[in-house]
Amino acid sequence: MKKKLRLVITAVLFIPLAGFTQQKDTLINKLDSLNRKTDSAGKQINNIKPAAYNELTKISFKNYFVLLASDLKQEFTKPFHMTHKDWGNFGKFGVAIAAVGFADEPAQKYSVKLMRNKPTLRNISGYITKFGGAYETYTLASFAAYGLIFKNPKMITTTMLATQAYLTGAALEGTIKFISGRTRPTYYAANVEAEPRFLGPFSKIGRDSKGKRRFSSFPSGHTTVAFAAATVFAKEYGDKAYVPFIAYSAATLIGLSRITENKHWATDVLTGAVIGYMAGKNIVNNYHRYAKLKASQQNKNTVSFSLQYFNKQFVPGLIYKFK
Repeated sequence: MKKKLRLVITAVLFIPLAGFTQQKDTLINKLDSLNRKTDSAGKQINNIKPAAYNELTKISFKNYFVLLASDLKQEFTKPFHMTHKDWGNFGKFGVAIAAVGFADEPAQKYSVKLMRNKPTLRNISGYITKFGGAYETYTLASFAAYGLIFKNPKMITTTMLATQAYLTGAALEGTIKFISGRTRPTYYAANVEAEPRFLGPFSKIGRDSKGKRRFSSFPSGHTTVAFAAATVFAKEYGDKAYVPFIAYSAATLIGLSRITENKHWATDVLTGAVIGYMAGKNIVNNYHRYAKLKASQQNKNTVSFSLQYFNKQFVPGLIYKFK
């Protein structure tokens, strides 16, 4: 994803975010409240049965952006609301990244050599990596078309959530890229040994021989958005074992292709996968909290009084309606 597009997306998303958070008793604040009560321990149980996706729980145009703003708010403020368990998991992730970091340079050298000697594999790698960028939007559009043509509310909702995951993942990785300022493997000339250095938020990464800028490497944007969208489909169709397998396999191949394409280090890809997974999971849970709020607005069972004329006399009665 190009930097200009990433900046535009981030700006557009944060404008409504500021407005929503200033109001009291709004949907976005209710979702935040339910997030703290229901999902902080990771024990939220979502209803993914097809019947749960209906006119009442569908995502309207307005609420799409409310949910998106809530997703962004929760993701970017998460460091300020982390529990002891969260910090423990973060520590484990840090250890894993440090361990994988030892493989960054060897993996980069091996992939360059492999791609140089295997032209067929190089072509396959180039094709796969495109599905983590522009091609992914075509894939999501295809799923949306399927849902609309065959009137499948669950597929329509899942695709809408996947687009939210894509945008949220892009905003997250774009922010971290700016902060990290890490050099890409392609930052270095062909005869210079590549080194994964972190130069910070105000570094000038430089330009290649064609004058194109080489943006920060950490984390992998392709991997982040691929895992974010894959997690949405894996969670929403978790009752079908083949869906999570296909979704995560595709995202993993995209991540690996970023290494074989010499665009990212192994730690960039691992970090992108984790960020994408966490973003996708939060977006799915946020929608189901939204669905529960919408379902609670449905009319309850009602009792009404009736008076009917029967056999030359008025007969009183009660009518109980089940909703």
